[in-house]
Amino acid sequence: MNALISVRDIAIRFGGVVAADGVSLDVFAGDHLAIIGPNGAGKTTFLNICTGYLKPQRGTVQFKGRDILGSSPRAITRLGIARAFQIPQLFLEQTVRENMLIAAASAARRFAPFARLADIPERGDVESLLALVDCADVADRKAGELPEGKRKLVDIALALALKPEVLLMDEPTSGVASSEKFAIMDTLVAALKERAVTAVFVEHDMEMVSRYANRVAVWSAGTISRQGPPAEILNDPEVVRTVIGG
Repeated sequence: MNALISVRDIAIRFGGVVAADGVSLDVFAGDHLAIIGPNGAGKTTFLNICTGYLKPQRGTVQFKGRDILGSSPRAITRLGIARAFQIPQLFLEQTVRENMLIAAASAARRFAPFARLADIPERGDVESLLALVDCADVADRKAGELPEGKRKLVDIALALALKPEVLLMDEPTSGVASSEKFAIMDTLVAALKERAVTAVFVEHDMEMVSRYANRVAVWSAGTISRQGPPAEILNDPEVVRTVIGG
């Protein structure tokens, strides 16, 4: 099976801190790949490299066989890799619908400062996406008024408006109340499956990993120490000792 994203032998350090040291990893179509590990292990750095926010000192990154190392985040997004950040990247003074229309118009390269966003051809897809992530009821509210869970879902909808093949997420339910996180993740995963989007997510909550990942990669001091299915990885004594605790 050919990988969508293929990373080989990447290395990057920040002063004396080694964030990646010879990391190689493949992401396959349909994956829900969870990246776990202690703080400072290099998990978010990996996402930043794959989306063009950082360039490693060594190694290669390919998307569908095409070298993307050194490409800008915007260029990588247009190729088919989108990113959702730990803190949702929204225009807080605009309504949810306006946020979505701006993203859709930008993805179609039709956005202009004085364009009537309400008239763009992508309007229908925007409404479908808002319904898909259970946010149609807040479409006319300002993004800054929403609770964190809804902001997370709107942020995912914004990413999906870019029509990606792969979505990279950094702790998709961080800041969400524990009573809401599974409902949020259920909605998010259903939306990804509906749009046939492959997912990679950094996560610290092992229950989330167990429930929503089909593969797990364990980061440790800038390297991948383990890879495999959740049932195997989360019961590995070394992973329990160094990552999960207990």
